[in-house]
Amino acid sequence: MTHPASDRPALTDRDALLRQRDRAHRTGLVDLFHQIAADEIEDRLAEVNRTFTAPALVTGFPDIWGPRFPQARVVGDAPMLDLQPEAHDLVIHAMSLHWADDPVGQIVQCRRALREDGLFIGVCFGNQTLAELRAALGQAEAEIRGGLSPRILPMGEIRDLGGLLHRAGLALPVADLLHQRASYRDLFHLGRDLRAMGEGNAMAARLRRPTARGVMARAAQILASHHPDRDDPSRVAVTFDLVFLTGWAPSDSQPKPLRPGSARTPLADALNEIRKKQQ
Repeated sequence: MTHPASDRPALTDRDALLRQRDRAHRTGLVDLFHQIAADEIEDRLAEVNRTFTAPALVTGFPDIWGPRFPQARVVGDAPMLDLQPEAHDLVIHAMSLHWADDPVGQIVQCRRALREDGLFIGVCFGNQTLAELRAALGQAEAEIRGGLSPRILPMGEIRDLGGLLHRAGLALPVADLLHQRASYRDLFHLGRDLRAMGEGNAMAARLRRPTARGVMARAAQILASHHPDRDDPSRVAVTFDLVFLTGWAPSDSQPKPLRPGSARTPLADALNEIRKKQQ
């Protein structure tokens, strides 16, 4: 049976997430992946033959994203977004969607805020992000404590995230992925960086006590042994996947797929013509 989103256990401890972000901003935010994501979005917008005059920006990191899109109205990534219906021709959802308990609800709200033929662009961390750390922590905890604890946020696969665009009512949906590898001295260096990114463990089901030193020490050994940096084996390398989601508010002016059975040339004939041209 499917339950309403309000009846489901919360994935994210929202208060803890906001505390982590605030601490990261106060102590010196590590914004590398934000800058990479912002560069990619600027490149995508440059390829669109459109001037956007009423953009909105949804993010938990306004100090980073606001200056990159100074014309945008900036709103937080709260469960209920402060967006007015049909008020914007562009909505960017920046590096916060992976923490949403209801990601499709977030995109639906962005869709409602778009004018006809307005553009939605989202970016968030994807499924393989920190896969190496997840595996090392899981193995270490299983060996030492005989069980597993929620430590790394479950993040969506590109196919599932792309499907959210269609569910939200957006046209011409596209999902693509930027695969990044990052090098760290060891697990503890990685952990400090994650906290400085505001991306520590803010899951509602997380342990509320410090992890035993033995678990972390063993996880550090496993990570170093299984995932050395190819350029410097004394360091470790982990994955960060950035997933970009693009869709348009429906409009009669947009291209439409042909009606099934309306093609005038059989597929076999078309393929034969291609083969002749290649010979």
